[in-house]
Amino acid sequence: METLLLNKTEIGSLIDLDTVREVVEEGYRSFNSGHVVQPDYMHIAQPGTDAEIDFKCGLDMAGGYISIKCSSGRYRDNVKIGLPPGISTVLLFDANTSAVKCIMDGFWITGCRTAAAGAISVKYLARKDADKLCIIGAGKQARQQLRAIMRVRDLKEVAVWSYREEEVRKFAEEMFRETGLTIKGYASAEEAVGLADIVVTTTVGRRGPVVKREWLKPGTHIAAIGADLPDKQELHTDIFKGAKIVNDSIGLCIKNGDTHHAVEEKVIGPDDIYGEIGEIILGLKPGRESDEEITVFDTVGMAIQDNVTAAFLYKAALAKGLGVYYDFLK
Repeated sequence: METLLLNKTEIGSLIDLDTVREVVEEGYRSFNSGHVVQPDYMHIAQPGTDAEIDFKCGLDMAGGYISIKCSSGRYRDNVKIGLPPGISTVLLFDANTSAVKCIMDGFWITGCRTAAAGAISVKYLARKDADKLCIIGAGKQARQQLRAIMRVRDLKEVAVWSYREEEVRKFAEEMFRETGLTIKGYASAEEAVGLADIVVTTTVGRRGPVVKREWLKPGTHIAAIGADLPDKQELHTDIFKGAKIVNDSIGLCIKNGDTHHAVEEKVIGPDDIYGEIGEIILGLKPGRESDEEITVFDTVGMAIQDNVTAAFLYKAALAKGLGVYYDFLK
């Protein structure tokens, strides 16, 4: 049996944000239709450092694949030996045989499936006339969120804020050239958030909460993207009180990230969480129900997102004849 090996360049050539959004949306449907087996993810920190690696594993019975994604970050000494500080790798198995069908670089998968999640939340939870976007953070994921969200809403203005002023300036210049949108950097997170109909948070979430409830206009939609571990946070917990709260996985979110902090501080209880995004996609629950409600989509990332994205890329690579094969069973 041969296993297909795909590198970062090959995966990058196959990425299409519209298709990724479609397959991630289908993955959410599968999850909330009972077709996904998804254990809690595993996190390992390198003792004495802030280097870390996560393992997300899941079975999609609808698609027929099992996937494992290994994603690391902050291995700062890697640059000395020519490696990036974070490395992501995805293994795709045939669910019926357990054979490894493909091993692929996960850089594009992580960034694009996460961007797809934010855009899907905007599609179902933001006001239909929402055209002012605020992005908190100005790194790679901030760029991907903008690229994905502009596909589901006709944006007129983009405000951006980050801890580093130079990062904001670079983001505004580069993304204006790429998108043609009016993009303005702000020195104050409060001012940037206060102008927006949609707020997306994309920081690493380790400096404490940024966005406050009193900054939000009525009818604002928030996509909380960056906080994916128990010690990460981007939103002040009072945002959750009285808001329509939607998670990708309630089971994961009450243990990690922003929803976790709101539950831990007893601002809300698990019963105050409205539902999961897959339930809304399936029509089991309505999404936005008024132009005044505050909606919060909190995602910590799920294996099903990696699974369906990797499966799409594997099939696309087969169709284009990309990659090389290796027989592990010889």
